[in-house]
Amino acid sequence: MKFGIRTPSLRRSISARTTGRAKRAIKKAIIPGYGRKGVGWVTHPKKALYNKVYRKTTFSFWDLFK
Repeated sequence: MKFGIRTPSLRRSISARTTGRAKRAIKKAIIPGYGRKGVGWVTHPKKALYNKVYRKTTFSFWDLFK
């Protein structure tokens, strides 16, 4: 498990900003429960637990400027 600052990635940052609204809308129409809060605990509890701890123990480079 990582602690502290996350390593910034330009490729992932651009990817996160350019994933389109249409793609999410299609997934929401096809997959029941897609995009709803807390569904990760039902579908993949081990990954959801890891992500919860990861988000609490790390911070972004950009958080230093807030």
